[in-house]
Amino acid sequence: MLSKNVIKKITSLHNKKFRKELGLFIAEGDKLVTDLLTVQMEVESIFYTDSWQLPSQNLQVELNEVSEPEMKKISALTTPSSVLAVVKIPIRLLENLDLKSELIIALDDIQDPGNLGTIIRLADWFGIRNIVCSIGTVDVYSPKVVQATMGAIARVNVHYAELQDFLGKIDCNKVPVYGTFMDGENLYKTEIQPNGVIVMGNEGKGISQEVEKLVTKRVAIPSYPGNTETSESLNVAMATAIICAEFRRRITD
Repeated sequence: MLSKNVIKKITSLHNKKFRKELGLFIAEGDKLVTDLLTVQMEVESIFYTDSWQLPSQNLQVELNEVSEPEMKKISALTTPSSVLAVVKIPIRLLENLDLKSELIIALDDIQDPGNLGTIIRLADWFGIRNIVCSIGTVDVYSPKVVQATMGAIARVNVHYAELQDFLGKIDCNKVPVYGTFMDGENLYKTEIQPNGVIVMGNEGKGISQEVEKLVTKRVAIPSYPGNTETSESLNVAMATAIICAEFRRRITD
């Protein structure tokens, strides 16, 4: 039976303030928890109901069987899953990024948890191992974001930094900074490199003026057919998918 203190600790992790104070976040669902157990993230404890099938390997993790009503008390989901893990927030160091050889996504104040989670999944799919988020971007360890990553959070490193400072230190002669704009050069016709930073802007405002000044290559996703009335813009996660796909297509061609 779960004590009130344990329930209070886990439910406090639904809140960013306490995630930061305790250095912990929660992950729910069989696939998500399994993915976290197979990488270097440190799982502190697991809470599961009798419908969850324990992995066959010997887990060096605190295991706690709970009832379905207890799981409902600690879950952040409307319909709780059969397993919930409490995981230590990993330390990510920007100094470890190799800007001269890898492709990185930078996010300028993304607000929607679903968008951030989807972009992390896209990065995982396209082999992009690092994302740099502005301080104003939604917290990656929010339960909604973690859930939306569908396990990709286990393989993609997400950093937070003052985006202007991060981009301002880049040697633009060696590392291009791509930004998405309505008036940019046609993505399919512009010259692109296999390394660099792709900046994606806020859902409503796009890339901020401060960050825009640091972009060295403006690109746009053209609509088809040209010169016809279309939707005003693309969802930021959809746009990220198109851009990443084109970058990877060029590299592998």
